[in-house]
Amino acid sequence: MIRKLFSRVFDLSGNRATSKTKPRVLSLAQHGVRRDGLSSAALRVVSRLQEGGHAAYVVGGAVRDLLLGVTPKDFDVATSATPEEVHHLFRRSRIIGRRFRIVHVMMGPETIEVTTFRGGDIGKTSDSGRIMADNTYGSQAEDAQRRDFTVNALFYNPTDETIIDYHHGVKDLHAKKLVMIGQPARRYQEDPVRMLRAVRLAAKLGFEIDEHTRKPIASHAGLLKNEPPARLFDELLKLLHSGHAYACLQKLRDEGLSRGIFPLLDAVLDEDGGEAFLKLALANTDERVRADKPVSVGFMLAALLWAQVNNRWQSHIARGDKSLPALMLAMAEVETLQDNDFAIPRRFSATMREIWSLQPRFESRGGARPFRFLEQPRFRAAFDFYSLRAEVGEVPKEMVQWWSEFQDADHAERQALIAEAAAAAKGDGEGSDAQRKKRRRRRKPARPSEGGDA
Repeated sequence: MIRKLFSRVFDLSGNRATSKTKPRVLSLAQHGVRRDGLSSAALRVVSRLQEGGHAAYVVGGAVRDLLLGVTPKDFDVATSATPEEVHHLFRRSRIIGRRFRIVHVMMGPETIEVTTFRGGDIGKTSDSGRIMADNTYGSQAEDAQRRDFTVNALFYNPTDETIIDYHHGVKDLHAKKLVMIGQPARRYQEDPVRMLRAVRLAAKLGFEIDEHTRKPIASHAGLLKNEPPARLFDELLKLLHSGHAYACLQKLRDEGLSRGIFPLLDAVLDEDGGEAFLKLALANTDERVRADKPVSVGFMLAALLWAQVNNRWQSHIARGDKSLPALMLAMAEVETLQDNDFAIPRRFSATMREIWSLQPRFESRGGARPFRFLEQPRFRAAFDFYSLRAEVGEVPKEMVQWWSEFQDADHAERQALIAEAAAAAKGDGEGSDAQRKKRRRRRKPARPSEGGDA
């Protein structure tokens, strides 16, 4: 009872609790965000909850992005309704989560995540302070206090188009500043992954991390070692899908969150040739993310770890191993290293391995082998990867040009290309350019790139 009383009077940082603090309510004229910026699914979910007698708001990153003039990729809703009450209102919904239960409401192709206002009391915690159970519900003010950053603690009511701001989030947003709500060190103890989120948001939004928010990160980075590898892998994917992947990785390193936590990332950035290749590959991925095109996780991971695989591959060849066995050995060595960092699901690691293992086949351009290679399901992803290698000088650009022409050619033209390759291999490439000019090219529609959707 005494603890509950204090929790209602004081917040986690020792300041006066915000449960009775009056928020700043901004009108449409003050913030400029109209309800038509929301998805129809988000509007329907909020409307039905309010019609059912519950408070309901669009909350978090969607409100932040709308204020920044960015179209949100998804919408979250916060409500006074319990998970059971939400589930009762929406036929196509399901309750998920253990540490904190939430409801996924399916509206057509869109899924809206609905959370009940969290209470000021923290549930079960571990010895390190990490929250293990958090199914306590409270008021909107308490929910705002429990959110991570001020720019993510904004509530938007589409009914009257107002924004409710308890922690000066709009002011911090305009100042491009990422500020933790409450005492940062304690908040990182509650959930160490918040440190990764701070890095990702700062890099993605171009914000500076507030000094009080940033300072405890280095000393608390070790808490991430206790997080499940699968959860760390999920956070890594969010970094890579942020649209600013390379900046996120650099920021992760700058804040001391890679060494000892993701040591493989340090190794990737320090590896000979690793930085140039990774920067090019992730720039390509960022373009696809910003254009709302599908992105292959396997392709991204293949690019992330390629420098280590390639350097080991070349080292084994230099020792006298044959090319393909040397590559297989290098792949196995790197996969063993990364397994110590995070658990890559098999559905992604299989694609990653296929892309790597197909690289030597681009050197074989004789007989029926090029025809069989084109039928390989991962050919296009492997070709896109090979093209990136050519951009950084690992393989000749002429080879990329040859395979590009071979894909678009008819059978007779493909046979001519194979003959030219054979002549060039024998040192008799004279006249090949003239032969290529004489061929009547019949261009077929370009195949879609699989660098992001293999």
